[in-house]
Amino acid sequence: MTAGTTAGPDKPSFMDRMLNTVERVGNKVPHPVLMFAYLILGVIVLSAILGLMGISVTEQIAVPVPVEVTPDFYEDVSEYTLSGVGTQDIDFVIKEQTIPIKSLLSIDGIRFLFTSFVPNFQGFGALAVTLIAMMGAGAADVAGLLAALIRKLVQVAPRPLIAYLIVFVGVLSSVASDAGYLILIPLGAAAFLAVKRHPIAGLAAGFGGVAAVFMANLIPTPTDAMLFEITNESIALAGGTPISITADYFFQVVSTILMTLVVGIVIVRVVEPRLGKYDPTQAGDPEHAAAADAIDPALEARGLRRAGLAFLVVLGVVLLATLPPGAPLRDPETGSIIGQTPFMQSLLFIVMLFFFIPGVAFGLAVGKYKGANDVIAAVVKTFAGLGGLIFMLLLISQFIAYFNYTNMPAVLATTLADWLGNAGIPAIPLLIGFVLVIVVLDFIMPGSLAKWAIFAPIFVPLFIRLGVPAQTVFAAYRVGDSPINTLTPLMVYFPVIVAFAQRYDKKSGVGSLVALMLPVAAVVLVAWLALLILWFVLGIPLGPGYPVRV
Repeated sequence: MTAGTTAGPDKPSFMDRMLNTVERVGNKVPHPVLMFAYLILGVIVLSAILGLMGISVTEQIAVPVPVEVTPDFYEDVSEYTLSGVGTQDIDFVIKEQTIPIKSLLSIDGIRFLFTSFVPNFQGFGALAVTLIAMMGAGAADVAGLLAALIRKLVQVAPRPLIAYLIVFVGVLSSVASDAGYLILIPLGAAAFLAVKRHPIAGLAAGFGGVAAVFMANLIPTPTDAMLFEITNESIALAGGTPISITADYFFQVVSTILMTLVVGIVIVRVVEPRLGKYDPTQAGDPEHAAAADAIDPALEARGLRRAGLAFLVVLGVVLLATLPPGAPLRDPETGSIIGQTPFMQSLLFIVMLFFFIPGVAFGLAVGKYKGANDVIAAVVKTFAGLGGLIFMLLLISQFIAYFNYTNMPAVLATTLADWLGNAGIPAIPLLIGFVLVIVVLDFIMPGSLAKWAIFAPIFVPLFIRLGVPAQTVFAAYRVGDSPINTLTPLMVYFPVIVAFAQRYDKKSGVGSLVALMLPVAAVVLVAWLALLILWFVLGIPLGPGYPVRV
């Protein structure tokens, strides 16, 4: 990625110099596979040192309630499944526990290093998400459906608004868990390329929407359901009344719209000018870096009609399985559709079907697919291109498992939380400090649930005593938890985005992506924090019946 904006004929602007330095330093980081191998070694050594020092913390933390399960055996298989797992709401309780640093060079630690290697990878959700999402996207891509849809998009959408549209769809994609990382971000790059704009700017637009504004949406997400359960358990510590999942809904909606505009402006005014004119000769994958050739308009129109009919069929099946009372995708106990329900847990699979089935229909209509063997070949081709990524995910899964085993993230988070909670700071400065601590911790703990399980039992009762209700604390957590997702290599999809960028610029690396997204993360954080403080000062309700302060 090459800077293209300068303050004069020869002198780059201060921002360009700073971002170029970030890019140069960051690109000296080893290949992501080696980087995570080195991080694993570092965690092993550091855990041994801290373990010998006997470092630990004692704190109240939200932990999941154990769920009773029943093994289901089948006569014709040697394995069994567990009933009672996966569709019920996850409950949390607050418990006081001591969290020690655990050494990976102790007897138990060495045993964990060896025995967990395979299970770590088996249980790594990002691998399954990647394969399932790419199955649908790959079938549609090879058929030519994605290229056709992008051509329609650029024909219908005004060229100046394409960046904002990509960001907006990226923000909404969080309702489908991680699908946006694997589907929307490469589509954003392809859409920019189709209108002769820099494809990596389109990638940044998708990444900004999906990651930097992950905790905002127009509808509650499955993540919200679990976070609010933790929040209510923390409220109980202060003797308060539980809040509903819509407690900060007004703030969510305004955040979604405003942050879409903020990210779009940064992409158009800062990121795209810095990238300059795109040079296709720098591409690492010429097939992706060249705009797709248009097919016969009549043939494409027929393919799109067939794909549209297939989409409606899939939609009809999903609606029949969701809307009627007692439908299989409703919660079996409450009948709910939104929350920790079968429907919300099926969204990734549903999204895959919305790409796979219409993609096959389009391919058959335009002659790209002659039969089932061609479809299988398309999926195999897609999976074959993921070999390097799968190897990378193997190392990432080990690092995350080993890092969490040591308890170092939990000890650091609890220590910072205790320090901030005991500082005796007034409400507004404490809210700002709370957001900034979440931002710092997000570099090493990108997961939303893990941080909130540690912070909620500390800060929710503390803020309630200061006259700040739980919904305000949770709104502040939304602000701090998202922007750094675009900057931390410990976010599991970060190496995936680097691989997407290398399709269009073979020199792209970790530093390139950090320099690309740094303006997005910084401006989103400042703008979102300003919105929160303004909302608090003006006393606007955060949700229906939920004031921002008492």
